[in-house]
Parts: sequence; C-alpha cells; structure tokens
Amino acid sequence: MLHPTKNEDGDIVDVEPMDAFIHFACIGWKLLFAIVPPPHYCGGWACFIGALSMIGVCTFVVGDFANIFGCSLQIKTTVTAISFVALGTSLPDTFASMTAAVQDKYADPALGNVTGSNAVNVFLGLGLPWLIACYYEQANFDATYENKGYYVPAGALGFSVVVFTILAVTCIAFLVARRFTVGGELGGEAFGRYGSCAFLCTLWTIYIVMSTLQAYGLLGDVSFGIDQSLVHRNEKCWTPEQRKYLETATSWSSPDGTLTTGTAGSLLSNRLGISKCVAGLIK
Repeated sequence: MLHPTKNEDGDIVDVEPMDAFIHFACIGWKLLFAIVPPPHYCGGWACFIGALSMIGVCTFVVGDFANIFGCSLQIKTTVTAISFVALGTSLPDTFASMTAAVQDKYADPALGNVTGSNAVNVFLGLGLPWLIACYYEQANFDATYENKGYYVPAGALGFSVVVFTILAVTCIAFLVARRFTVGGELGGEAFGRYGSCAFLCTLWTIYIVMSTLQAYGLLGDVSFGIDQSLVHRNEKCWTPEQRKYLETATSWSSPDGTLTTGTAGSLLSNRLGISKCVAGLIK
C-alpha cells in the first residue's frame, strides 16, 4: 500500500516522490499479479506456481518489446538479445538481489540469487529445450555430414563465451578482493560503493561493446574454431554470412575429410536440394 508510515522512532514518514512514481508506473503489473493466490493456499504451492507464471509472462512481454524496439532501430538481433532483451529479463533478478541486499544481514542471498538464476538459465533454460530438440531431430531425420544431429548455427559463440568468461572471472576476483580489503562483498564507504558500482558497470559495458563489434564483423574472424560453413537443414535458418559463403565457395570439406572443389554456386545448389527435401518431409 502507498501511504505514510512510521519509522523506528515513531515519526510519521511521508511517501517519497520516487516511491509514488514507481507505484503508479507499475500499477498495471500489480493488478495483474493480484490474481496470484495467497501463500496459505495449498501449502504455498498455488502461490509459487502462480508467481512463477506471472514472472514468465512479465519476462515474455519485456523481451518481446525489447525485440520490437531493436527492430525499429534496425539493430541486429544478436545485439538486441545481449543488451535490451537481457537487460529486461534480468530486471526481476536485479530487484530481488537489491531487496535481499537491503533486508538480509549477509550478502549471500543477494549474490546467490544472481548465480542461482544464471544456473537455471544455462542448465534448464538452454539445456532442457536442447535435449528435447535433440530427441526430436534424431527421431525424425537421418544424420548427415553437415547435420550430425540437432544443429543451430553458432556464429561467433566462442568469442562471446570467452569474453564473458574473462569478465566473470574478473568480477569474482574483484569480489574476493573486496572481502579482504573492505571486509565484505557489499557495503563499505561511499567511495568504495560507488567505485565498485562503476567498475562492475564497466565490465558489462565492455561485454556489450565487444559483442556488438563482433556482431557487425569489425573484429575479423573470432569463431574460435567453430566451423561456420556448416548450415542448418532448413534454408530459412541460414544466416546472410552462411548464404554468401555457399554462393561463393569453390572448395569445401567432404564427409571423409578430403577437400572437394567445384564451381561457385554448386555448394549452394546442393544445400538447397537438401533443404527442399527436408521441408517436404516436415510438411
């Protein structure tokens, strides 16, 4: 509820302007979340499932709007995903960590919320759909040289993973250093708090800038060993870079590892034949 409250000394504290603004800006979401059952129903499971469903709806809406925003500005999908979509879907975790940092005595809940959330995203958010897709692919299509199983073009995934890993290790080392210098991961003097915030925001900015430069091809070949010549079975899944390679390639590796030569466009014709065959089977 938005109303004046009493502080620890018993004084009446009026509503802050920012609190009032956030309250009315989020009134629609609050009305939507009001349909979540109370915690005492069904031992709390109804509230848990309802809240989880509402968070999923919120994340979907925020992600969809972020995609539309990026499309309107003619920003590449990969850049939109690592910036606007990632930022929008991470806001619930951000506010949860902020609440935990303010209310709890130790920093463990705030940091554990971040690491736990990312573990769910990586192991379940990516792993479970990938496992289902692998079973479906294996059950419906035979393996080929280009498609030994479920395959999604990786692009320069290796580059993003390497950059993220380096920055993540840097962040962990920074938190460990704070424990020895300040006495904890959170808190400390004002200069240390603002400096820590600026440093961590700089790490995020470095990741966004490096990934954006890579997405627009300004860093050269940063595939880190990923064979980007392999393409998906369906033509609609080809990236512009992959299609250009298929149109211009005059040599490529054959299934037995030998180098095959041909005229420009012959590799594209072969892949189009495979794609049309697969599309017909799907129908």
